[in-house]
Amino acid sequence: MLERIGARRVVLIAALGVAVLVGAFAATNLASSTVYYLTPSEAMARKLPTGETVRLGGLVKTGSLSMKPISFHGPNDFEFVITDGNVDVRVLGRGAIPGLLREGAGAVVEGSFAADGTFLATQVIAKHDEVYTAPKAGQTPPHRTSAP
Repeated sequence: MLERIGARRVVLIAALGVAVLVGAFAATNLASSTVYYLTPSEAMARKLPTGETVRLGGLVKTGSLSMKPISFHGPNDFEFVITDGNVDVRVLGRGAIPGLLREGAGAVVEGSFAADGTFLATQVIAKHDEVYTAPKAGQTPPHRTSAP
């Protein structure tokens, strides 16, 4: 009887050890694919050096989104303000922006701060809320029906 209880303990401890190893391995591998970003308030509090690449996340401030085509087939210059409700940061960039990017919606921008506090974006990632539904085939999403 005592041998049977001892064998169960060894199996239980071994299973627990394997579970810990699998969990640690999964966490290590998933960490590299996790996207971290700072809010505008956090970025200002950290006093990031000019030119350091960071990700900044928040809401696109209503009335701030503008795009100016450089040429008919070329990239666009874009500008908007990203905010967390406390701090506003002016974002400038060139290139394609996601179709989901709109005023009042969440966005994450990757780039760096200029000396004047403007954020120079190299990549824009639009975020959607948890109630997002994809449009049906052949339908235009509602936010694309009006000009920005």
